[in-house]
Amino acid sequence: MSRIELSIVIPVFNEENRVVDTLVQSETYLKSKRIPAEIIVVDDGSSDQTISVVEVFRKKKKLSKRLRIIRQPINRGKGAAVKAGVMAAKGQVVLYMDADNSTPLSEYEKFRGLLEKGTDVVVGSRAVDRSLVKVHQPFYREAMGRIFNLFVQAVAIPGVQDTQCGFKAFRRTAVRAIFPLQTIERFGFDVEVLYIARKKGFQISETPVHWINSPYSKVHVFRDSLEMLTDLIVIRLNDWKGLYQS
Repeated sequence: MSRIELSIVIPVFNEENRVVDTLVQSETYLKSKRIPAEIIVVDDGSSDQTISVVEVFRKKKKLSKRLRIIRQPINRGKGAAVKAGVMAAKGQVVLYMDADNSTPLSEYEKFRGLLEKGTDVVVGSRAVDRSLVKVHQPFYREAMGRIFNLFVQAVAIPGVQDTQCGFKAFRRTAVRAIFPLQTIERFGFDVEVLYIARKKGFQISETPVHWINSPYSKVHVFRDSLEMLTDLIVIRLNDWKGLYQS
């Protein structure tokens, strides 16, 4: 059994101005709680200095063993980056979070008890307790998010109120069963991995987390929303074809 309790996967794409602050806060939390952990930064084909600033941080803080970097040569999408990091992770729990620190790693504290009691997948949620959303998205983004969730409830995962918050944790048994079957490489991947988790019979818990909207979101409100709706159809077709049976 791995001695690493927690693997943190952080997908990055042109995040040179934000990722180091996220790493600093994450390291502070891990040290304060003495959690045996690794951090895996997955670069999704960045064209800026993201990897350079991460490497400088790793060297400065002497984190050559704790902090790993995976490079993807071209931009394939957040889902592809998350999958690459999760599949490389060694921890008993694997958590992915956003590079902008919209939900800080310290919110993992809310997950630990659920995971220790046997929950397989814990989903951070902005919908369960909206008072924890400290900075909201523009009203049209929140409205489209709620409309998208109605489709998710109807077509894919009834009962999960917020599939798109980028803060989720999986026990290793769930990781091994779910992520090899993931096919969606962009923003619709969250729904797919939760759909597979539900299909496989894993216990999913949704818990409220603090969340601060970043004004620099890379999600294009119309184009990506349409793509994610299309992904719902893809998920059901994949299931019909038996792609989630392995």
